[in-house]
Amino acid sequence: MDPERSFSIAIACLCVLAFISGRAPQQESNRSPVPAAEPPQPMNWTAEQDHRNMMNQLGVQALRPGPSGDEKVPNHANYDESKANPYPNLPDVLTVSNGSKVTTAAMWWNERRPEIVEDFEREVYGRVPKNVPQVTWSVTRRTTGLSGSHPVIEKQLIGHADNSSYPPVDVNLSMKLVMPANATGPVPVMIMFHREWPQRPPAPPAAPTDPPATEQLIADGWGYVQLDPNSIQADNGAGLTSGIIGLANRGQPRKPDGWGALRAWAWGASRALDYLETDKAVDAKRVGIEGVSRYGKAALVTMAFDARFAVVLVGSSGEGGAKLSRRNFGEAVENLTGTGEYHWMAGNFLKYGAAESTFGSRNPGDLPVDAHELIALCAPRLVFISYGIPEKGDAKWLDQQGSFMATVAAGSVYRLLGAKDLGVGDDYHAAKLPPVNQGLLDGQLAWRQHDGGHTDAPNWKYFLPWADHFLNATKRA
Repeated sequence: MDPERSFSIAIACLCVLAFISGRAPQQESNRSPVPAAEPPQPMNWTAEQDHRNMMNQLGVQALRPGPSGDEKVPNHANYDESKANPYPNLPDVLTVSNGSKVTTAAMWWNERRPEIVEDFEREVYGRVPKNVPQVTWSVTRRTTGLSGSHPVIEKQLIGHADNSSYPPVDVNLSMKLVMPANATGPVPVMIMFHREWPQRPPAPPAAPTDPPATEQLIADGWGYVQLDPNSIQADNGAGLTSGIIGLANRGQPRKPDGWGALRAWAWGASRALDYLETDKAVDAKRVGIEGVSRYGKAALVTMAFDARFAVVLVGSSGEGGAKLSRRNFGEAVENLTGTGEYHWMAGNFLKYGAAESTFGSRNPGDLPVDAHELIALCAPRLVFISYGIPEKGDAKWLDQQGSFMATVAAGSVYRLLGAKDLGVGDDYHAAKLPPVNQGLLDGQLAWRQHDGGHTDAPNWKYFLPWADHFLNATKRA
């Protein structure tokens, strides 16, 4: 080819390329932006619809009905101690799944404890998802005042869970932090699950009682937090697509191993502790957690799963808390698998109330873990189990005896780790409740049944000296 012609063709090609490359950005800029996909809206289900969805996921066609707390109806709960232990032998807390006996602290921490945690997460309380959002705390109000005769500093705080990935669900944890104003250094703090109930007419004057727990804490040199569990997660099945569970699930239903409300409330308490660790007035190594009834369950779950907590006061917790699920006495597993309270637990927990399903039927004896192992997960830290008496309103439904048996059965782990248990031996089959108002308070694992009702109020004056003794000993060590 003629060189001059070749040169002309090359120049022409370069011009075309220059034109194209110069035009491309202009053409691109004229395109309409692709709209971002709208996030799915939260499912607006009733608890019954959500419960049915979980049964369908599990292949459960029918659940056994839970017993009634009314002893006058045919399906009332069993209160006959001779029929209370149909599955008398508990999973051995110190035997690894391969049959090996746990003989050292290292075996407990590295082998047995992780197995127990996995079983509770998968089958009982559910897993905290890896994508759970971060929480940012802010102080919305700061005031001074008195607790009894003691000056205090009070801060109201809101913990906003980052919902940038799913704006339709907004979660704002609410807590109040009250600290002694005259403290000369960092103080221990008790986080208390505290829900604002509807106001009731004032009760008639009663006999003199102990000061409120909050006043006793301040007088003893502690601070306290009142944490609203409803601001973390609603206490009903319809709320599972909102709250922190709904936010993490983008408003969609749970999977069978998804967390329930007890684990969500515990997660919220851990986020409160995150904040306390940033407050120089708080001794973050001596922070406790407390709750009564369903919040007693949540307090024990908090302590079991977050090793940063130093002490727990578990008030009248019953099934799903300190009570043995294998016991046929009062509240039963089937009461927690029906529509009323299933939202506390992982979806998989429903399997243990199944009468008909693709896998047959299961019962509480099929559970891989029980309450004694939940208590054992807290070892060697401080656990105080508190109950009242049925005559004053702490109903037989809660099974005080079953909770005492669970506490006894957890003791071997405390001793393995160098702590002291209840001091009554290991035979949970023969364990009998101590007399009312006679506490077992000599060890890091403690028990006391007071002569009041469905509250832990009468036990605070015993709890505080007990906790002070062991926490101060730990601080000095």
